[in-house]
Amino acid sequence: LRMCIWKQRKRVRTRYRELRALGFSGKAVQMMANARKGYWYMSLELNNALNNAYWQNQGLMSLTARYHQIRQAW
Repeated sequence: LRMCIWKQRKRVRTRYRELRALGFSGKAVQMMANARKGYWYMSLELNNALNNAYWQNQGLMSLTARYHQIRQAW
């Protein structure tokens, strides 16, 4: 999912603006927005911004949490 979001934000300006909205500082945002690395490489860096708490706030359930719920029900 992180890779897909990064791929949708093609322009540096858009990446910069969206990362700032997530609460990152100026220097770190500039380095990430201007990075010329691949999408999968940047997904590792985006893990700090789009962590599991972010996805839970978006309404997605953690696969490991769901697995443990199902596993305990057996």
